[in-house]
Formats: sequence, C-alpha cells, structure tokens
Amino acid sequence: MKFGFIGAGNLASALVCGCSKSAFFAENEFLAYDIFKPCLDAVAEYGVKPCSSIAELIKSSDTVILAVKPKDFPALLTENAEAFKAKDCFIVSVAAGTDLSYIQSLLGFEARLARIMPNINARVQGSATAVCFIGDVKTQEKQSLLDFCASFGGVFELDESAFPVFGVIAGCSPAFNYMYIDQLARAAVKLGINKQTALQVAAQAVKGSAQTILESTEHPYALIDKVCSPGGTTIEGITALQANGFENAVNAAVEAAYNKDCKMREKK
Repeated sequence: MKFGFIGAGNLASALVCGCSKSAFFAENEFLAYDIFKPCLDAVAEYGVKPCSSIAELIKSSDTVILAVKPKDFPALLTENAEAFKAKDCFIVSVAAGTDLSYIQSLLGFEARLARIMPNINARVQGSATAVCFIGDVKTQEKQSLLDFCASFGGVFELDESAFPVFGVIAGCSPAFNYMYIDQLARAAVKLGINKQTALQVAAQAVKGSAQTILESTEHPYALIDKVCSPGGTTIEGITALQANGFENAVNAAVEAAYNKDCKMREKK
C-alpha cells in the first residue's frame, strides 16, 4: 500500500516518525508533497519519498492523507477534485474541525473518505487516535488505515459526532499535560532540585500514572486513595489542589477547547 501525505508539517512528521519505528512502515511505501522543502527534507530522513507536485502524489498513492490546515482545504480539494476522482484513491483527513461531509462537498463526488484525529505524541508511539469512515471504503483500506494508526499509538474507532470531545481530551490534552509536568518541575526547582532532573522525574511519574490507569480496572479515585496515607503528604497536596480550583481549571480548559472547535465548524 502506498500512503501519500499532502503536507509534511509537524503532525505529518510525528506520524511518520512514530510509524517508522514499526514493522508497518517497512511493509508499505510512503510519499509526501509540501510547498516547503525543509518539511520534505525532514520526513525524507525517515525514508519518505518526496513528490514534486500534488498531481504526482495523487497519481502515485493508494491512500492520500490530507495533512494541511483546514483553511487550505477549499482550494486544495476543488483544484484537485478531478485528479482524486480519476485515481479513485482513498482519502484521509487529519484536520481538526473539518467534517467528512464538508470534504465530500468540496470534492463534488462520492469519495471513499476517512478522518483520523491523532496527536503529536505519535512521535513516540504514544498517540491516542480516533478514526471514522464514510463512503464505500474497501475492507483492505480500512484495515490498513487502522494498522497505520496503531503503529504510532492506541486507536479508537468512533462515530464522527464524538470527534469534537475526543479532539479535546486526546488532541489538546498533550499540551495540558506538558504544562502540568512543567509546573511540577518548576515547583521542585523552587524547593531545590535542578530543572532538568525535575522534568525527568515529573514526566516519568506522569507516564507511570497513565500506564497504571490503562492497566487497572479500578477508578482513578480508588488509586488516589491508595496513595493517600492518613495525615500524610499526598492528601495534603490533593486538598491543596482542590482548594485552588484544580478540577474547575481542567473542566474550563476542556470546555474552552470544545467551544472553539464548535465555532470552527460553524464557519464552514
């Protein structure tokens, strides 16, 4: 199977990087086109073959992954609709706030489409990726896309209506988590540990906590209770987080990101 990326920026590069560490990458062929040569050079380091034009990429690909900004979709799809139709390729979008029905309308024909929502942690094979399909997608195309997404993390096949919320808790939350880890490290620096060591300790602790939840059948608060000794340091920290609005801040961040996604979709 030949996968062609239109757009080779940060997210496409992260997907290729994560996938390149898997057997899936060796078993398939990857191509890319981007107007910026440095982006093409960056993905070429993983073995991705550069294309000189969008037309060349479409002609050479079985699956075309649209990895450009949503604002570029109207021109990209209307100008290349005939090429997509003639090739009869499977088209996959990674754009946030861009529904498959909107992409279908820009193409002007009943294409086989999918939408995936990965995140930047794909680079370390730690993405959480949502997938949905529309049109008469072939069984091999569907399985191949699911395998591709699994090569850089966990995969969740969802109805597209769930994508806005998924996009916040899986797509935006890496930045929230980076912020939390950095703040833990800064607090440690204030108490005497150097920043680099503090970052490594905080990141490892968060990674371990996430893995524990993934492998446990217990509710997160049951796990919290196991760490909190009566009159101990952890319960003191937990009550301080609650008193200073930790839960409300997280809820507000999720709702703000979700509302922004809704506004983006309303403009289309």
